[in-house]
Amino acid sequence: MKRIITGTPPLTKLPTGSVDTHMHLYAPQYTGHPDGPKPPADYADLKDYQSLQRWLGLEKVVIVQPNAYQTDNRCMLEALDKLDANARGIVAITPQTTEDELHAMHKRGARGARIMELPGGAVGLEHLIEVNAKIRALGWHCIVQFDGRDTEQHTPLLNTLDDNYIIDHCGKFLGPTTPDSPAFKALLKLIDKGNCYVKIGAVYESSYAGGSAYSDVAALSKALIKHAPERILWASNWPHVSQTIEGAPNDADLLDTVCSWIPDNNTLEKIFVTNPHHLYDFS
Repeated sequence: MKRIITGTPPLTKLPTGSVDTHMHLYAPQYTGHPDGPKPPADYADLKDYQSLQRWLGLEKVVIVQPNAYQTDNRCMLEALDKLDANARGIVAITPQTTEDELHAMHKRGARGARIMELPGGAVGLEHLIEVNAKIRALGWHCIVQFDGRDTEQHTPLLNTLDDNYIIDHCGKFLGPTTPDSPAFKALLKLIDKGNCYVKIGAVYESSYAGGSAYSDVAALSKALIKHAPERILWASNWPHVSQTIEGAPNDADLLDTVCSWIPDNNTLEKIFVTNPHHLYDFS
């Protein structure tokens, strides 16, 4: 069985140059790393994603290294080679990655490094400072994912960063959380420093209310958008590998749901075009 990659188009007409800032690719020649989760059985590949792009009205993409491949970035980099200027990549690197390797990945479109403080992650928060220092000269940034309930605990570390960084998946609060909670207020304070961005994506992964409205994550997302629309990005998180193929969301419906939380077209333009173009060096 394959994931749905086409169908009735979303009601939302996305602005020209819209960017998906977080998705993953897989290929059968890359069977996965023993320390990571297994790749999806259907091996969601570049051709499939390009069908999804056309369906949703997207033009540019940021491919994020999946945990299944740990620090073996070959599958993602090969996709960047095929997409050229319309794609950027987030790689998984370590403090031992050489400058020559970084420059080679930069030429192919890499623009950031993934830090994942959750099971299956290849590079954790203990390496954040070293990794950020290695990528600074290239103008890259780190994307960071952890249980949002631990935001206060991680705030001192994150506040040592003066470079831009991104917190994934609406803060990824893996427990019921409201906009009035201390952990969410801590996230807003990180944004207020001026170098923290947040992705509105993968809302199904941390919603306890469930779809299709995801009312709990909707409340958090609306608060984030209202607080700092210039710091918000959108992400599909395709192919939704945390879900079964049967249980994965309909991407057109999910896009419309998230866009219903965005108050006006000017904010839509910021989230889908202006902010990601600035961060990812898109023309």
